[in-house]
Amino acid sequence: MENKRPGAHAILKFMALPDYSPRVGNDPKSVLIHLTTGTGMEIEWKDGHRSIYTFAFLREACPCALCEDERTKSGRKPGEAAKLAPGALPMFKPAVKALAAEAVGKYALKFSWNDRHDLGIYSWFYLR
Repeated sequence: MENKRPGAHAILKFMALPDYSPRVGNDPKSVLIHLTTGTGMEIEWKDGHRSIYTFAFLREACPCALCEDERTKSGRKPGEAAKLAPGALPMFKPAVKALAAEAVGKYALKFSWNDRHDLGIYSWFYLR
């Protein structure tokens, strides 16, 4: 089928989108989430690589738009805790704990945190 509008194909050629399709290395072989002990999670990937994450790191690395925006504004990297302002006293904050975890299709996990946040979808691509 031929397109009648000149330049229509050129627009599509310039729209390079990242390829987030699963790859063997980005597919987990096993996932162990330690909800009861509250220690975090372990992922063994199909290519033999192993990842271990604490819940505190995962909460600070939340990939939702709200958390990403907050990190960007404060100049933090995913997983990096917020710094106190000079002279500020640290407020009591309960230890980060995942209350629940659920699969999102075959491509991600979603956590419900004890601070009532549950917007982040942690894709295998993101966790790798």
